[in-house]
Amino acid sequence: MSMIRKAFLLGLGAMSITREKAERYYNEMIEKGQMSKEEARQFVEDAIKKGEEERKEMKNFIREEIGEFKKDFSVVSRSEFEALEARVKELEQKLS
Repeated sequence: MSMIRKAFLLGLGAMSITREKAERYYNEMIEKGQMSKEEARQFVEDAIKKGEEERKEMKNFIREEIGEFKKDFSVVSRSEFEALEARVKELEQKLS
């Protein structure tokens, strides 16, 4: 598994732990009467929406960084490699 993917998954894991803690905290606030269920529900929805937006931004950032990496180090994509591999096989068959 690539280092970037591991870092991304680690971030997702940290977000889910944070969500669990946030839900616990808001359940306690509801039990103590310091927050209504509607306020807690709205906060969780807002937090989820914000998390999704941040996840999309992170995904775009990673794609951009990978694109820059490919440019900087002349990395061949899998589809480019497979196309070249197919051409080589075709030429080998013609030579045989």
